[in-house]
Amino acid sequence: MSKLIASAAIRGAHKLVAQAEEMVEKAIAEKGKDFAFEFPDTAYYLPMIYAMTGFPVKTVGDMKVALGFAKELLHDEPEENIWKPYLGEALDSGMATLFAEEIILAIKYIYGLEPYKDPETGYVYNGFITDTIQRNLGIQLVDGTMPGFAAIIGAAPTDDIAVNICRELQEKNILIFLSGQSNGDSVTKQLQRKGIELGWDTRIVPLGPDTEHTLYALDWAIRASLIFGGKKPGDFKSHLKYQKDRVFAFALALGPLDDIKWSTGAGAINMGFPAVCDTDVPVIHPTGVCTYEEVDKELDHSKIVQKAIEVRGLKIIVEKPPIPVAYGPAFEGERIRKEDMFIEFGGQRTPAFEWVRMRELEEIEDNKVIIVGDNWQERYEKGGQMPLGILIEVAGRRMQKDFESVIERKIHHNINEAQGLWHMGQRDINWIRISNAAQKDGITLEHIGVILNTMTHNRFKSIVDKVQVTIYTDEQDVIRIREEARAAYKERDQRLGSLTDDAVDIFYSCLLCQSFAPAHVCIITPERLGLCGAYNWLDGKAAYEIDPTGGNQPVPKGEIVDARYGRYTGVDEYLKKASGGAVETLNLYTIMENPMTSCGCFECIVAIIPEANGVMIVNRGATMMTPIGMKFSTLAGTVGGGAQTPGFMGIGVNFITSKKFLSGDGGIKRIVWMPKGLKERIAEEFKKRAEEAGVPDLLDKIADETICEDSEKLLEYLTSVGHPALEMEPMI
Repeated sequence: MSKLIASAAIRGAHKLVAQAEEMVEKAIAEKGKDFAFEFPDTAYYLPMIYAMTGFPVKTVGDMKVALGFAKELLHDEPEENIWKPYLGEALDSGMATLFAEEIILAIKYIYGLEPYKDPETGYVYNGFITDTIQRNLGIQLVDGTMPGFAAIIGAAPTDDIAVNICRELQEKNILIFLSGQSNGDSVTKQLQRKGIELGWDTRIVPLGPDTEHTLYALDWAIRASLIFGGKKPGDFKSHLKYQKDRVFAFALALGPLDDIKWSTGAGAINMGFPAVCDTDVPVIHPTGVCTYEEVDKELDHSKIVQKAIEVRGLKIIVEKPPIPVAYGPAFEGERIRKEDMFIEFGGQRTPAFEWVRMRELEEIEDNKVIIVGDNWQERYEKGGQMPLGILIEVAGRRMQKDFESVIERKIHHNINEAQGLWHMGQRDINWIRISNAAQKDGITLEHIGVILNTMTHNRFKSIVDKVQVTIYTDEQDVIRIREEARAAYKERDQRLGSLTDDAVDIFYSCLLCQSFAPAHVCIITPERLGLCGAYNWLDGKAAYEIDPTGGNQPVPKGEIVDARYGRYTGVDEYLKKASGGAVETLNLYTIMENPMTSCGCFECIVAIIPEANGVMIVNRGATMMTPIGMKFSTLAGTVGGGAQTPGFMGIGVNFITSKKFLSGDGGIKRIVWMPKGLKERIAEEFKKRAEEAGVPDLLDKIADETICEDSEKLLEYLTSVGHPALEMEPMI
């Protein structure tokens, strides 16, 4: 390692530890050593310190104890005239830096100084990244949609260079965290000056204006091994190896570097995250800490992103349709407000629909876009509003009727991923907007067809041989063909409604999350979607046809061992093999004995409440206390990581209204508590199921946080309303 870098990292660590100590002593004097603190919405205390040492920092007094760990890692600077190895000392200093920065930021939260608010612009930075956000993005992290993240520290030489770097990262689907500054400027300010939309929706997330705010990105990273990897607090070797092998992060250091940047960078290198600088710095080539180089440089800003990707060892394949705007999942969260809108279709403003229809190979022409309507181009160029009917006709030797709905659901992503295009809804309640900026860049109505042709081919290449898109723009045509589409939707729903677990011989697995949780295996059945909510049985079937060696594999049911609890010989055989022996048996319809494992990106958690003889369900994003004395974030920490936890299980939201939901335990009549928002979300379908179960008023008898947040009051309420769970056989 460079002596210059090691010396700077060691100096930076000493400065930050001293600063943290001063702040801790002040907080103890003013708040008291028993003053409790926790970062917002996390079950992992101060995550870096907790993961590395196993010590849960709960109070200001605990921070002083944790600071002692940082002090133990400090070293003297290398001497000028005596050569000694100093790689270890620099890396120790890096970890001491991360501990100190975590304490500094925690104390700033205590004093209301975080998340940082820019006094000039009023812009509020993101601050600490919550567990909820981590789990929301879990499926994108594990399925390769988001192949990694970049921490950009400092400022680019010009605003345009800052925009170009971020756009390139967005197009490669890489999540971007911004922190730090150079010469009083930052990439955050540069993007703001250029009018670039910031936030989670566009995957450009400003964490704070100082180098220390980079710690929030590293806290996000370390929680992946706690949440998804099942690594134990204090097992620092396992955590660091997991980060290097499974969390694909890197830093882009823009502008001159100081001691704090070097010491923070040394902390990141411990985790296997390299840095690429745009200044003439000493490079650090392989030592085994990172996969490849630890510190490298690239003075050409048009090449710096590619350099960083190569240094981190990322493999990125981006398939982009031939359109005049940027394209990728990073643009999916863009909002197009009315004042920024050039034209819109549907959304109850005009008639609209989107429909995927299977055809024979000879009936359509591949990649053809047909636009039907009088003076459609002239009407489009005027902007405003237009009717729009989208008919996607697909043909293929391996295409099946059941795949129509799978392809149709991807229309939302296909359109939204184009910069300046916005899509909501589906079927005959769709709504599309095109921005003024996209229209100026040359987007036309025909480009919608080009996007749908290209991306349908890209995403379903193994089952689709031909794609043809017809766009209808005259109101009478849209209304007429919409009726045909509605008849097809109805027929499709009836066909899919007849799909039950008992009616099929094959289930499907989902192994995508094994990249983060190696022991986890999701078993998807017609009546039980994946716990992330993103994959159902038809998705698994289509995915296997597309990629027979991919993450979704057929699982023959085999012989039934237990009809009540849903245990099958074929499923057990598959589980043993797919989990490497970690899981030997599975019951699909109970949480009490060998329930399904959970990775960490589940939409909800089902948990037993013994005294109520029932279960509660709490959804991701709910922050209230629950009747079992834990919030979602804390509860999730006990359920994830690929472990089977009797009495607890992660599920997808739509499983709640399935006939197979806990059917071995008594079904939906066991539900005694849910957050109010979740009750409202599932109300329509739930009431149908409750009526079928003979308790039409069940939803009203289920408590929520407005009624109680503790088990004693819950039991009082359930007794007063006569909840059926109290009369059912004991769960334990």
